[in-house]
Amino acid sequence: MPNPIVTRRPAVPFILVTIFLDVLGFGLIIPVLPGLIGEFTSASDAQAYWYGALAAAYGLMQFCCAPLLGAMSDRFGRRPVLLLSIFGLGCDFLLMALAPNLWVLLLARLLGGATGASFSVANAYIADVTSHEARGRGFGALGAAFGLGFIFGPMLGGLLGTQDLRLPFYVAAGLSLLNALYGLLVLPESHPRDRRVPFEFRRANPLSALVALAQLRGVGSLIAVYTLFMLAQFVLHTTWVLYNTFRFGWGPSENGLSLFIVGLVGAVVQGALLSRLLRWGERQVVYAGFASATVAYVAYGLATEGWMMYCIIFANLLSFAATPALQAIISKEVPPQQQGVAMGSLNSISSLMLVVAPVLSTPLLAHVSHYPRTDWRIGATFFLSAALQGSTLLLAWLHFRRRPVAPAGGPTA
Repeated sequence: MPNPIVTRRPAVPFILVTIFLDVLGFGLIIPVLPGLIGEFTSASDAQAYWYGALAAAYGLMQFCCAPLLGAMSDRFGRRPVLLLSIFGLGCDFLLMALAPNLWVLLLARLLGGATGASFSVANAYIADVTSHEARGRGFGALGAAFGLGFIFGPMLGGLLGTQDLRLPFYVAAGLSLLNALYGLLVLPESHPRDRRVPFEFRRANPLSALVALAQLRGVGSLIAVYTLFMLAQFVLHTTWVLYNTFRFGWGPSENGLSLFIVGLVGAVVQGALLSRLLRWGERQVVYAGFASATVAYVAYGLATEGWMMYCIIFANLLSFAATPALQAIISKEVPPQQQGVAMGSLNSISSLMLVVAPVLSTPLLAHVSHYPRTDWRIGATFFLSAALQGSTLLLAWLHFRRRPVAPAGGPTA
């Protein structure tokens, strides 16, 4: 007898719309958040410190709350946890739009990090309502929805921000609250009562995935490679908008356009070119991607005109293929019975690096923000990313030199 949950057609489309609108909302505020901070403090170093504090607060709450929300959905069902998260995210955007000072912005980011951790619940929902044969396509559709939200969010936020800095926050809040209402009307529960398990704080501990990671065999220094790789990327992401504002005088529209191009190039590479690039071999793609990113980060820091940033984005195509290639290599190094632990641990590392990156990069950006725009030292945050990325290239080479290519039948011995 077919599972009645799977036949409820609004389920998967709603989840896809939710992911798209959540990421669209995040993208809407990226180009205008530095300008909003500038309404409360005009000092460039203070803007950098506060921007870093907001980013770190968001990442820390997401790191802590992702396993908590997942455990709650196992106990109480996916529907109530997901709807509560969507509603909370709408309240976060609305609170940011109405914020009278920086401390309220910080409170809003803490709320946003907690409620924005609903991606784990969305993944669980897709696993509930799809068959084993269709599950891969379901997760692929989630990735596509995520990518589309990041492509269009920054561009739309930049356009709206030229009219009013707070308008993108209102739009993001309205989309989230309308989505919560839509879900209240159409979203069925996917996790039946007979499959629910008691809530345990041990399962909700955000450090448990990192502890499990230390127990994996066969991965070795690839974990250090992945950690430094993600840290280099998040240093770039954390400082991109502020840096371009300080050095080139970019506003919301220019920053939004640049992020749109980054998302578009990434989508083209990973969606259309990746299969062809992987014919070289996954290790070769990792080498090429890491090398390309290292050179690009140095070039970003040395660029003297804003138009150069766009040229570097297009020239850095290979770096967008490095992430899936590295994840595939790690997956093949891990025995089949430990795949879940490995992938969950990688997600935990990404969340943790989202906290570490602004702690490292924004004080550095604040320190160099007083230099003239023509001074090469103002690109120090990009040089930090280049150093981290160059270290990943060296560590990957050392790791692959010690380990032969895995046979087709499974992980290396």
